[in-house]
Amino acid sequence: MTGLQMKNLLVACASALALAACGSAEVASPGEGDFGNGGGNGGGGGPTTPAPGTPAADCPTGLSNVGTIANNSLRVCQLPQQVLGNLTLAVRAGTIYSITGRTEVGTDRGIDPASTTGTQGILTIEPGVKVFASGGGDYLIVNRGSQIFAEGTATNPIIFTSRQNIEGTTAESSQGQWGGIVLTGRAPQANCQLTAPVTCTGQVEGTNAFYGGNTPADNSGRLRYVQIKYSGFEISTGNELQALTLAGVGSGTTLEYIQSYNSSDDGIEIFGGNANLKHIVINGADDDGLDTDTGWRGGAQFGIVTQRAPNSTSRSAAFEFSSAPASTAYASRYLSQPKIANWTLVGRNSSIDAHTVMHFDTGTNPNLINIVATSTAGSVAGCFDIADVDTQTSFDSGTTPSLRSIYMSCSVSYRPANVARSTAVFTNARNTNVTAAGTSTLTAPASGTTLTNQNLAFINGANETAVTAIDAKTVYPFFDTTTYVGAVRNASDTWWQGWTCGLTAGSTC
Repeated sequence: MTGLQMKNLLVACASALALAACGSAEVASPGEGDFGNGGGNGGGGGPTTPAPGTPAADCPTGLSNVGTIANNSLRVCQLPQQVLGNLTLAVRAGTIYSITGRTEVGTDRGIDPASTTGTQGILTIEPGVKVFASGGGDYLIVNRGSQIFAEGTATNPIIFTSRQNIEGTTAESSQGQWGGIVLTGRAPQANCQLTAPVTCTGQVEGTNAFYGGNTPADNSGRLRYVQIKYSGFEISTGNELQALTLAGVGSGTTLEYIQSYNSSDDGIEIFGGNANLKHIVINGADDDGLDTDTGWRGGAQFGIVTQRAPNSTSRSAAFEFSSAPASTAYASRYLSQPKIANWTLVGRNSSIDAHTVMHFDTGTNPNLINIVATSTAGSVAGCFDIADVDTQTSFDSGTTPSLRSIYMSCSVSYRPANVARSTAVFTNARNTNVTAAGTSTLTAPASGTTLTNQNLAFINGANETAVTAIDAKTVYPFFDTTTYVGAVRNASDTWWQGWTCGLTAGSTC
């Protein structure tokens, strides 16, 4: 989807009453219900450690005991629909956690960091914790002024998933079984005026929550070593929840080692803000891998995107970059300025989807370096296109984007509808070391095996290794120094191992 699909709202209200008056696009979701072993609210601390395979006797204070799941082996402890103050989800024998409906951390505290309106919530999640949801209207949102600290480890990630996955009924094609995770913050975005007094705010796609402000370094917490599986839900046409939504999230937020698996919409969608990301894996998204909108001005380094085979209506890309609102006068607009380094993008095997692996739309002024983009031989999808005349205007302006050390291996380098425009950008004298007709020598991490659903070859071969890289740190201080193109240097570069699923044969999700 593009940023034009997002519902944006300019509001002068910052109080809880204003939120109520602005309406909602929410889908009502019932509670998790009784899974077969009683109900009621749990109280007290941790239970006596149960024998392996048996559920905990009760739930910690602040969580509701809503029964058991997984053949009566786990006690389901449900989060309140509004987390106010501090709540910790601890690793606990015989226990799993759940969310139902719109589960909020804090209430919206408005644009001003000094505001005393609203109530802060802080949700802390320990390594190894699993949280599940049961339906498309179930999702977790961290409101402006609140925080989440979900920090797993390389060997013990935190997992957000669906009830079906916990029950063992998901398949490789499963997707869209719950909503996803939404972080909102006070960083600037394209539809929010940037001069004082800042009086406008945007509305997050798929919710009635607000985001934006004038605090570029806003801090929404930390997500590290996290899996988000089988998520994504269409509230209405063009109004969806994705695995992870970042809306007005500031650079003070830590976002690294995050996997989106089999989202029915985008893997990660970023609406404005200055968030920075590292070590991202997006496999099996039905729409775009990384989708940016409304003036995102952060960076993302080290990413793997492998796209799933499309359905008959699919039209998506590994990268889709845009910024709303549409206008030919972008010089006075808040352009998106994505800074992307060291990603490997594996496009879908498609005879029906003419979209490209990298798709640039309205109002984007990107800086891309050290990228490997490929699609399966015979696919009608190209490697790159510029879809909008306005974007071409920004490309030709005094702030022409930088596209360097990019290796493309697709049966069609540039989308046929705008070959001349796309070719002109890549052959511009300011853009260097771009190979548009190479042959991919990417390999899969588990050789000699058959990997289905997505093409999971993302390890550099001889042709990718031969490309001269740009030192990423000279482009953007947040980036690490690199001497290679693509997400991984070679087969011994295994930053993606241990905390992800579905990338190698036998690694099921």
